[in-house]
Parts: sequence; C-alpha cells; structure tokens
Amino acid sequence: HTHTHTQREQDTRHFFFKMAASKKPTVSEIFDSLEYGPAPESAATAQAWLTDHGREFGHFINNQWVKPADRQYYEVKSPSTGETLCKTIQGTDADVDVAVKSARKAYESWSTTPGHVRARFMYSIARHIQKHHRLIAVLESMDNGKPIRETRDCDVPIVARWFYHYAGWAQLADTEMRGWAPIGVVGGIVAWNFPLMLLAWKVAPALAMGNTVVMKPATYTRLSALLFAEICAEAGLPPGVFNVITGGGAMGSVLAAHPEVDKIGFTGSTEIGQLLRRNAAGTGKKISLELGGKSPFIVFDDADLDSVVEGVVDAIWFNQGQVCSAGSRLLVQASVFDRLIKKIKARMATLRLGDSLDKNIDMGAIVDVSQRKSVDDFVQLARSEGCEVFQACATIPDRGIYYPPTLITNVNTVSTVVQEEIFGPVLVAYTFRTPKEAIALANNTRYGLASSVWTESLTLALEVALSIRAGCCWVNGHNMFDAAAGFGGYRESGFGRDGGKECLYEYSKPAWMPRLHPKLSDAPLSAFGKTTPARPLNPAKDQPQDYHLDDGSHAPHTPEVDRTYKLYIGGKQARPDATYARAITGPSGKVLAQVSEGNRKDIRNAVEAAHAAWPGWGKRAAHNRAQIIYYLAENLEVRRSEFADRLASMTGCSQADGLKEVDASITRLFHWAAYADKYGGTVQETTLYGATVKVHEPVGPIGIACPDEAPLLSFVSLIAPAIVRGNTIVVLPSQKHPLVALDLYQVFDTSDLPGGVVNIVTGDRDHLTKYLAEHQDIEAMWYFGSADGSRFVEHAAADNVKRTWVNYGYARDWFDQEQGAGEEFLYHAVEPKNIWLPMGTIFAN
Repeated sequence: HTHTHTQREQDTRHFFFKMAASKKPTVSEIFDSLEYGPAPESAATAQAWLTDHGREFGHFINNQWVKPADRQYYEVKSPSTGETLCKTIQGTDADVDVAVKSARKAYESWSTTPGHVRARFMYSIARHIQKHHRLIAVLESMDNGKPIRETRDCDVPIVARWFYHYAGWAQLADTEMRGWAPIGVVGGIVAWNFPLMLLAWKVAPALAMGNTVVMKPATYTRLSALLFAEICAEAGLPPGVFNVITGGGAMGSVLAAHPEVDKIGFTGSTEIGQLLRRNAAGTGKKISLELGGKSPFIVFDDADLDSVVEGVVDAIWFNQGQVCSAGSRLLVQASVFDRLIKKIKARMATLRLGDSLDKNIDMGAIVDVSQRKSVDDFVQLARSEGCEVFQACATIPDRGIYYPPTLITNVNTVSTVVQEEIFGPVLVAYTFRTPKEAIALANNTRYGLASSVWTESLTLALEVALSIRAGCCWVNGHNMFDAAAGFGGYRESGFGRDGGKECLYEYSKPAWMPRLHPKLSDAPLSAFGKTTPARPLNPAKDQPQDYHLDDGSHAPHTPEVDRTYKLYIGGKQARPDATYARAITGPSGKVLAQVSEGNRKDIRNAVEAAHAAWPGWGKRAAHNRAQIIYYLAENLEVRRSEFADRLASMTGCSQADGLKEVDASITRLFHWAAYADKYGGTVQETTLYGATVKVHEPVGPIGIACPDEAPLLSFVSLIAPAIVRGNTIVVLPSQKHPLVALDLYQVFDTSDLPGGVVNIVTGDRDHLTKYLAEHQDIEAMWYFGSADGSRFVEHAAADNVKRTWVNYGYARDWFDQEQGAGEEFLYHAVEPKNIWLPMGTIFAN
C-alpha cells in the first residue's frame, strides 16, 4: 500500500531510536531481522580539504586560485543534511575574459605539443584521479546528495577511465585523426547531476585533440570541478590548459558568447541548449549539445521479470532519477504488465533513502529544494489528470531534500508525465501488445537519447534497438557507460557525442579549414529570406530579330523552343504551387531557360516526399544503394559532353573546364558509392562483458542548400554522401546556375533512384532555406551560402534542435579532395548509435 510522508518519517525515527536504545545485536539476531545498520563513510578528508581552503573558493585559472575583489559568494550546502559546506565565488564577465585569455595563450603551445606528450599528461591525470579516488567520491556525494556507493563505484572510476582512454587517442591522434586539427578554446558547461563525470566527458577528448578548456560547473555542484582543477595542477598539466570559473547560470551564456571561445560543449536541459544554439548562431563556433531525454524501458513477455525489476531500479532510481538517460517510460507487454507492476511495488517498499554518505542506502537526496518542488509538481499534475500514483520506500530521513520512489500508472500517451522529462525518481508505466506497437510508443517523443530492451530473444532485441530513434540502446541492462562508446542523442536530446572516437570529431576541425570569423550584416533575422518573385526579363536588345519567313526564304535565326523546368518532387516533375518562374541567363545576358519559383508549399510537399521515402531507402542494403549511385555515374558519363556544354553556357567556362567538372563529378559519385558499405560502424571495445556495436544510422530527411561555385560538382558532392548513407534529401541547387542540376532529372529517372530520395526545388535560395530550416520534419540542414544565411539556419534549427552544417559565407574548393569529399561529409551524414549486447550464459561475468 502507499506510505504517507508522515508514516515514513515515523518509521525512520523509530528505527534509529530502536538502534540507539538497544544493545548491539547478536549475529543470530541480525540474521533473523535482516535490518540494516548505519554504515557511514568518513567525511574527514573532504572536510579537511574544505578547511585547507578556508571554506571559501575562487576561480582556478592558470593553475592558480583567483579571488578578485568585490565579488559575491554562493553558499554551498549538502542536499542530504542541509549543512553549509563552503562558499564559492560568483564570477563576472571580467572573470570569464581572464580565464578565456589564459586558455587562448596556453593554446598556442598546447596545440603544437606532440600527441605523445599530451598523452603523458593525461595519463598522469588519470593516475592522480585514482590516487584521490576516495576524496573525490566523498566530496561529490556531499555536494550533490547522491549515494557514496554511486560516486565511489560509478562516477570516479568512469572519470579515470575517460582520461586513460583519451590519453590513448592523444597518442594516436597524428595517425588515427590525420587531416583533423584542434579547434581552439573550448567552453565547457555541465549539469549538476553528474558534476565530475560530465566534466571529464568534455575535458578528456578536448585535451587529447590539443584544445584548451574553460569549464563552468553547475551552480549547485561546483566543488568536484574545483578539486579536479587542483588535481590537474598536481599532475603537472601546464598552466592555462584547464581552467574553472564559477558563477550563476547566466555566466554560461557569457562564456559561450566570448569571441575567443571556438567550441561550446554543453550538457543540460533542452531549453538552455536551445538558448545556447541561438546565441551562438552565425558566430562560427562549433557546438555539441547533450540534452534531456524521456527514455523508453521496453519489456517483452519473455523477459526475466526479476532481472527487469533490478533493471528498473538502475534505470529510474539511480541518482534519484536525476539522469538524462533515465528509463522513465516503462513499456510492458500487456500479458505480463500486472505481474511486473506487483514485483516493482514490492521492490520499491525495500528501497532505503538516507544520508548520502551512508553506504547502505539505495537513494540519496534531490539536489535542491526547487528541483524537489518541480518533481512533486509533476506528480500532483498526474493525480489531477486521473493517473494512479504509488509511492513507497523502507526509510526516509526527516531532514534533507528527499523524494520517495514513485510509480505512475493509468496513463495515456498524451499524459504530461509521459511526454515531459521530470528528472526525478518518477516512473510511468503503460502497456503495448506487439513489437510494432512498442516501437511506435517508444518513438512517440520529441527526445531520442537512450533506450533499453528486455527480452531473451536476441533477434527481437536487435530489431527493436535498430528501430528506436535514440543514440544508445542497452539490451537487458540500463545506464551503462564507457569511454570507448559514444553517448548522445537525436532530435531534442541534442547532437554530438561524448565518448568513443566519434567524440573526437566534436573537438576538432578539418585541418585545411581556417579559424572562422564570419562577417555578419546588421540585418535582423526577421528580414532573412524575404523575396519578390521574378518579373519578365526582356532580352530583345541583345537578341537577333530575324526568323523563318512564310514564303520559305531562310532567315539567319530561328528561336529555340521555350523550356521551363519544373520542380522534381517524389520522383516526378511537379509544377510549382505559385505560377511564377525566373529566367536563368548566361554570362552575356542571354536567357538559357526558365525555372520554377518554389515557395513554402513546394518545400512542404518536397519534405513530405522525402519523409515518405526515408524508411524504405534507409533500410535498403548498402550494396543496393551503391549500385544506384554507380548507375548515376554511368548515365552521367553517357551525357558528358551535354553537361559540359551546359556548364559552359551557364558559367562562361571553357569547354575543357566544363568537361573537367563533369569528370570530377563522375569521380565523386564513384567515391561516395564506394563508401555505401564501408562506413556502417564498428565494434566498440568497452568494459562490458559482451559486445557494444556502433551503428552509423541515417540522419533522416536532410535539407541541402547548394552554393553557386562549381554548380554541378558541388551539387553532386553534397547529395551523394547524404543519399549513399541512407538519408533522403530536399535540395536547393545553385540559385545562379541551377540548370545543370535540373538536367539530372532524366539521369535520376534512368538510374533506378526511388522517388522521393532526391527532391529538387528551385527559386530564391534563402527564401526556400528559411522554410527548410524551420520545418519540423527536416532532421538536419546543410547550407552553403552567405554568413547571414548561416546565422539564420543555426538560429532556426534550435527550435527542434536539428543538426546543421553551414559555411559561414566561406567558399571552399570543391575540386580539392579534402574540401570536397573529406571525412566531414560522412560525419554529417550519419548518426552513431551504440547498442550494448551483454553475455553471460556460459561464463560468469
């Protein structure tokens, strides 16, 4: 039955009173009662460390404590006990500037430090983390409120593992990351739920690739970051390479906006991630976002239900449910739902809440009173919506910020607690009948961070894992992390990865690429993409006027048959929604043809076609996709001279240069066809006893806006990697020279390319880009145009946190192999998903 809060407090006080009043129990009495006694971890070393610093901390910049005058301080309290631990400085814009300049200066030498030397420093950091393991674990538990068992056995070992792993990547960077270079100064902003672990996830790969870091920890949990900074100095890390500044939430935005910060690595809420994405739009800063989640925990009727119960405990009550990947949506096959819910309720009644330093507790405290209120508000809302709420636990203290384990049933798919991230110890449970329904329910969310599948059938587990739109899927387990496997999400769970080799691309850039300084205009974002349809163009003054005469006499000129290109949507030529067309002229001003003037409705139709084609195209065998791309190259070769002539007439290039671009385009198609079955993923060497498989999944429907330079080659270079990796596209060809892309209609039709895989809309590039970037069913937007256009795309993409790839107004050499066909094209064309497959039937783990 449901325990009330008052009953739990009385039970807890009675238990501790009885323990204090009674004599020490005998062994037989302990076996008879099976009651837990207190097992407190000593806080003496952590308290001594706080006292050594006068219980007042400044910033850690350039390997020194910095306490500028006239600063306010924030009081740090233990969520478990309410005890005041210390005060930490509230930084200002000036403090951010000092830290970033220190990191910029250190970058000059750190970025050129040999990989082997960087590896030695990182190895030293890993060793020093292990030497201070217990101190870090205790301090983290006191500061955050999570159980000491979790910080000791999970958080700190993972932090050390991260630095060991990326010390290896630092050693191998020159060979394994050939062609990639460090970005510059990284601004790291992390959440309060895993303060040190999330910090390590940003810092280790950043340092490995030669970047320097300024880290801003969460307001509530600052202490482990400051301790870690001191440990880095002890380990010998050069001054300025790693710096920590503390302050309120707004300070993160100040750090992200600093002109000398080249990369933003953020873990936190979706709302703050969207804000950072908008604020950084158009600046040229690279950004990765690890945001919220509402992860499904799917249980099939053949699963071991007792194992499932313990999995649920790990999935939702680990760290009090304050985990972005928490398995907060329990989807159970209907035939076993009642049995499983009964087992979960029984297990909930045994969960012990208590002081974070007690080694015998299951759950600690919520990080702050405001967070506890937020959790409870969701629960009360569920009650008001008619949901059934069950709460139970064995013990709960009468002081500190605690919230009982909570199970909510009788929900529907639109219940607030089903759709919204609660970020607390609250589990919602509902049923499904078939695997297809389970997949549909799992994907019925705007998030896509993690998931787990529970079944004894490996074939079922793999098919479901591959069907869920999430960056990570655990089979018969949950919340497993390792440095060798990337962690990150789809959709509003963000983009980019923490962990694995895939993470290194978040902290590097193509070596040929300069440091970007986009030149933005003062035009407001609201003015972007506004256009007036083209009017008639009168070329009569430059055109011959003589024609064939009625009497048959021969005149010197016969007009060409008028040609107006339609749009290409769903594998068919389609008239534009509005009956507008624009003239395309050659260098002399001669009208070569008319093209359709696309608008918002045409974009909508093209996206619908791409969305409909995507599931089938993405599931096609890679060999089949390769054959189609090879066939495209074959058919383009047949019309080689025709396309060269078209390039010459549009751009004014010579016939020889036209042939050169056509030949380069054919070669580029062969290049990407070859990658169709050679970039599918890899087996990650994690610490799991089993196999962790990274699968490179398609991103989904992608919007592409092509540049005017090399109109055929740039078009081919952008669409080929996207479609060869299973994506479908809506592409805007060169606004100035679109005809060569439109001439590919017939090539597509004769090359067995399924309808809807490639959709072409012509017209004003920025006008059409506006609607593509804003469309909720476009999963990524690639834009090669102006600096202002790049800013708009990144700003608009924040609405549904779609991925972007923009050029900030910088042109590239499309004939160059690295610039026109480098690995960055593959990076943008795939989503890495890690699937964790355990073993253990024969040998013990």
